[in-house]
Amino acid sequence: MQLLAALVRIISGLNAVIGKTFAWLSLAMVIVCFTVVVQRYFFATSILWMQDLYVWINGFMFTAVAGYALLRDDHVRVDILYAPAPLKRKALIDLMGVVLFLLPFCWVVYSYSWTYIMRSWRLMEGSANVGGMPGLYILKSFILVFVVVVSLQGIAMAARSILVLAGREDLLPPHLRYKTHGE
Repeated sequence: MQLLAALVRIISGLNAVIGKTFAWLSLAMVIVCFTVVVQRYFFATSILWMQDLYVWINGFMFTAVAGYALLRDDHVRVDILYAPAPLKRKALIDLMGVVLFLLPFCWVVYSYSWTYIMRSWRLMEGSANVGGMPGLYILKSFILVFVVVVSLQGIAMAARSILVLAGREDLLPPHLRYKTHGE
């Protein structure tokens, strides 16, 4: 059980660092978007690669922080049944959700995106826009980052659920435990 608790702490810590780091891209995205708007409407000019840049920054950010969002419970859930459920029922729902839906979904995304990403790398694919940014293959590779961070957080969720079902949630620090109803 100690090993499961350590696994939850390590994966959750990794996703927290990645999530908090890549969340700063939202500031960069706002600055680049603001610059593009100012250029377009005040100076009647446009730099095409900058238009690509804020869309790409959004893609990098979204894919990299997905595991952190799962860690923070920021994803969509039907709370009618889940929120008032007892702790062990929540743990069972999460465990089943990870095993039956989340990890298979990650596998499907991985298996369908691999060829797509490898093709992009072979072509050293860039923007479809003339004068746009090079290196689209790097952005497409972040699909795999998405799969890794979400899969890892799913494993951490499953491990946490097992700890709860075994009555050993006390092995986890308070910030990694289930929130009680009303928190």
